[in-house]
Amino acid sequence: MTTLRLRPEDPADEAPVARVLAAAFARPDVAAPPEVGLVEELRHSAAWIPELAMVAEYGGEVVGFALLTRVRVRTDGGGWPALVLGPVAVAPHRQRVGHGAAVVQAALDAATELDERLVVVLGDPAYYRRFGFGPADRLGLTSPWSGLGEPWQALVLPPSTGEEPPPPAGEVVFPPPWSRV
Repeated sequence: MTTLRLRPEDPADEAPVARVLAAAFARPDVAAPPEVGLVEELRHSAAWIPELAMVAEYGGEVVGFALLTRVRVRTDGGGWPALVLGPVAVAPHRQRVGHGAAVVQAALDAATELDERLVVVLGDPAYYRRFGFGPADRLGLTSPWSGLGEPWQALVLPPSTGEEPPPPAGEVVFPPPWSRV
């Protein structure tokens, strides 16, 4: 019986992850979807956190990918660390069987284990609601994408040690690779 294996990406996964991204985001008007270049640029940036680049492997093949990278919430008092979820991709021949949800949950669980507190995402509210995401504007978070309304979402992860203050409101600042998407 073949089972789904969820784990952090390793260097040998770079080409398979690029193939999954290219297939999942394929469009007839572009040779290579921008998500492929985004992940490659993020890998070589200060935003990259190796433990938070998760792959889903099925039958020895990388079939899914979910990435959390560092962003900052700019506040009056300085900055606060947060994460952005994306891109998330599943190979077309393995979509709609739960691999995407599994790899996203694995990434969120890994972030919780690392004591991260805040994750933002731009995506389908009906899909991301299952993980606990809600409108980012309710937390006072803005970004270049906040004008898109409901797709701009946030999730406060549970603290690992007792009571911690909620994340601050402010502008979410993305690393430079995101400006090209």
